This record gives sequence, structure tokens and C-alpha cells, in this order.
Amino acid sequence: MTDIAIKIEGLSKRYRIGQHDQYKTMRDSLTQFFKNPRGYARYHWVHRDDDLFWALRGITLEIGHGEVIGIIGRNGAGKSTLLKILSRITSPTTGRIEINGRVGSLLEVGTGFHPELSGRENIYLNGAILGMRRGEIDAKFDEIVAFSEIEKFLETPVKRYSSGMYMRLAFAVAAHLEPEILMIDEVLAVGDAAFQKKCLGKMGDVARQGRTVLFVSHNMAAINRLCARTIWLERGQLMGSGTPSEMISRYLASECSETGEAAWPQGIANHGVSEVSLLAVRILNEKGSVSPKVDVRKPFYFEMRYRINQILPYARVGFDVRTADGMLLFESYDIDAEDNTERREIGDYAFRCEVPGNLLNPGTYSVGINIGIPHIKNLVRLEGVLSLVIEDTGAVGQTMNLVRAGVIRPKLRWEKVS
Repeated sequence: MTDIAIKIEGLSKRYRIGQHDQYKTMRDSLTQFFKNPRGYARYHWVHRDDDLFWALRGITLEIGHGEVIGIIGRNGAGKSTLLKILSRITSPTTGRIEINGRVGSLLEVGTGFHPELSGRENIYLNGAILGMRRGEIDAKFDEIVAFSEIEKFLETPVKRYSSGMYMRLAFAVAAHLEPEILMIDEVLAVGDAAFQKKCLGKMGDVARQGRTVLFVSHNMAAINRLCARTIWLERGQLMGSGTPSEMISRYLASECSETGEAAWPQGIANHGVSEVSLLAVRILNEKGSVSPKVDVRKPFYFEMRYRINQILPYARVGFDVRTADGMLLFESYDIDAEDNTERREIGDYAFRCEVPGNLLNPGTYSVGINIGIPHIKNLVRLEGVLSLVIEDTGAVGQTMNLVRAGVIRPKLRWEKVS
């Protein structure tokens, strides 16, 4: 067998914006043509350039057996489209793909599950789809159930499962039925923190067994920890392939606004989200002026403005700060404000968060935005929307020319004792 698990040559995928065709028989197509020949021709053969959207364009790539590949890029970069094509869910417009090995994929919550069947029956259905014999599935069945932690609901139709239960079972099936090539999209975001950690641990085990793993995630720390190589996609094109630290740094640097603010007058949100719109985010120095550069000794502020378009219960709005290589340092949410509640009424909101001085070491960081309903729905997710520069200005400890090790450098209270 070749050492290449996946070989991609000139892969492109084009969509026509606004196209929602159902499958038609030849009779349907001929009837439509004879009823309105001009309209049929204009719709099927004459396209304006602005009607076309290239989700992927000219991707050429080789992935070896046993490689663990992280795929990064902002929303709409083509990450999920690539995995759907490799999983044979959708077909490419142009290009050639060669896959050597059995493929297992977890791309969307519930993909490959039949809603009327029980959890037990869907385990066997998924195994059959992967080409496994019943005996192979029997051998792994108890492990799958134990890992998914849904034994109590095993005989319940999966249409009654929550999204978290769907994900638990789907991941357990995909990870334990031992495909040679495992593809995981950003579905882990549905689970709680403990189960996400469990899933990442299992993915590490799968990688150590020498199987090929393709992992799409916005969790840069997980990409850094699990993957030997990272692929960066932007607007359907391959921007780079290299070590995780190199690609993550380049990706985050490309996303960041270096002016200290980013604004969207019409609002911005994840695809298909109408409940909320992010309007603006800013970094303010201790004087209240917009600036991406702040004094390491002084407090500074993050300001967020957003619009709620329909009542949202249990929502949280906040930001996160990451190092240049994507490691998460901390996150904060406006539900911590004393006069704020988790229920958001319709209207415009503005919150400002103070970050104390002498917290972060001098360096460059990236700021991301996260708006959502925990464990239910992510509404706005932006990686590295702002660049934050903490400047060394003769800070504490510098009189002896000392550089503080680590990422944080809190100024703690010291006193003499007798």
C-alpha cells in the first residue's frame, strides 16, 4: 500500500448562490425546458460571476498514513466543505482525489444517524456504513456505549436525544470503529468541557495508533497539542501548510485588526444567525482612548457593542485573549456585570470590561469574540479579531533588568515578617 493516505490535486468546489434545486427526473427537466426555453437556458447555462461562490479553489495536497492534520481558518474558509468532499458527502466541481483506506467522519451532529432508530441500532447502522462486519461491531460495542455515557438511553430513538447526547454517541462510534482515516469537524463544541477533554484524549490515542486524523477546530490549543501539521485555508484557498505554531501564528496575525478596534455597522454573526448582531469591539487604554498598545503597568479595557434582535434567554457575550501561537489565556463574559442578567431583551447593548495592569507579560496577543447560549448554540464566533500589544515601559522588576518568565506577571503583595 502507498504511504499516501489522501492525495488531492486541483480540488475546487463551486456553488451557485441562491440555488435550492430539488432532484428532478429527465421528464421534469424536459417539461420545464419546453414550457420556458429562454428561462431554462438562462437559469442553467447563463451565470453571472456574482452568482457563483467558490468554497474551494485549486487545493493540492498530500496527507501521509499516520499523519494528524489540523485544519484552521475563519468561518467560511472552506474547512467543512473539504471534509464533506473527502467523506463523499458532496462532489467536487473540478479536481482529483485519491483516498487509500476506510474513512470515518463526524462532520455534523447526527450525521449518519436515523432519527427513528434507537442508539443501539444506530451504532450498528454506522458500523455497516463504514463497511464493518457485525462481529467487528460487537467487539467494540461495550466500549462505544461506555465512552458515550448514554447507556440509560440506548434503546431510545435518537430523535429524542439532545444535541450533546447525539454528539457523544456519534463521536464514540466514529472513534472506536477504527477507520484508517478519521475526519472530525468542529462538533466537539456541542459537548460540555469534561466530555470535550475526553474526546481530545481519545483523538490523541487514535493518533498514537498510527491512524490518519483530519481535525477541523477553532480550538488552537487543541490543534497545537494534537497535530503534527496544520493546514490554513482562507476563502477556499490553501494559504499554507506547516507546523501548528507557525500556521497558527500566521493565521491569527492575518485576522487581527491592528488599529485597536473593529466595527460592523450592519452587524455580523455566524452564518444563519439572526438573533444577535455584533456591532463593534475596541481596546481602550487607561485614558479611554482607542489603542492596540497598552502600558504593562496600567489597566486597559475591552468594549463590546451588540444588538439583540429577539429575546435570548441564558445568553453570554464575551471575549478571549490568546498568545501568538493560539494558547488560550483567559476569557470573560458580560454576565459577570452586577447589573446584567442572562436574559437579553431586544435592543442595543454596550459593555466595557477592565483588565488590571501588571497581569500580562509584554508581548503580542490576539482577542477573539464569543456570543452564544452555552451547550446549545454558538451565535457569533470570531478568532483573533483584534491585536493586543502589551508594552514594557519600565515595569516592576525592570530596575534590575529582570524579565519575568511565563505569560502572566501579576504584581503580588509582598511584606516583611519578623
